[in-house]
Amino acid sequence: MTDDLDDRATRDPAPAVTRGIRLLELLAEARRPLTLTEIAAALGLAKSSTANLCLALEAARMIERGAQGYRLGLRTAELGGAFAAQFNQVREFYGVCDASPILAGELVQVAILDGADALYIARHEGSRAVRIGTPLGSRLPAALSATGRAMLSTLSDAEVTELVGADAVFPSVADAAARDLAGLLQRLADVRERGWALDAEESLPGIVGVAVPLEGWAPGDPQLALGVGLPAAEADQRRIAAVAAALNEAARQLTNPFSAAARRD
Repeated sequence: MTDDLDDRATRDPAPAVTRGIRLLELLAEARRPLTLTEIAAALGLAKSSTANLCLALEAARMIERGAQGYRLGLRTAELGGAFAAQFNQVREFYGVCDASPILAGELVQVAILDGADALYIARHEGSRAVRIGTPLGSRLPAALSATGRAMLSTLSDAEVTELVGADAVFPSVADAAARDLAGLLQRLADVRERGWALDAEESLPGIVGVAVPLEGWAPGDPQLALGVGLPAAEADQRRIAAVAAALNEAARQLTNPFSAAARRD
């Protein structure tokens, strides 16, 4: 009887759905079209089964076929936009940025905490000619990125330790030194004290990140963060402080006035 329960617990209840999800993940990770042969080999399936799977996803506009193979379809972009738009803060985010004398010209992003990563779900381009930052749907280690640290700062040290692991190390691109948990916890304490997080080229070379936490609007909404990416050559202390103040004001405007965070302010 126990073996039957174990089998049911480990058995995939919908293998076709699982294979479809894995196929979409393959195309997202590849960042280029993949041929039917490549997809079949990666999934461990016969080409005939893979072709049927591709046909179903193509009919749903989740993938599309071109001369060089299959790539993600337009429907995936629509679903990504719908995911972000379900949060009140994201819907209001663009207007708040446009109305800010400082943020109107900056690249401002909204990130969500996904495991130990900061996942970017919305982006205000700003009026500056320079385009930097991370594309929508991309992710950076939360321990190194400003948006990630802003979100991690809302957790207790015990919760952060459980999330990233007590023995975790975080290699920075800024120098050869690896960050450890103790260093991360100290940085998070600094974030809580000053009210904003800083990434001094630790996750992306040439980019200084400034970010603040953004509480979910309704119960059950995820923790978010607002962040700005600055060219390192232009990120002096005065500009960093001005951007941090503008981000905190934007977060204040985007926080539910009846939430616990608003009452603390």
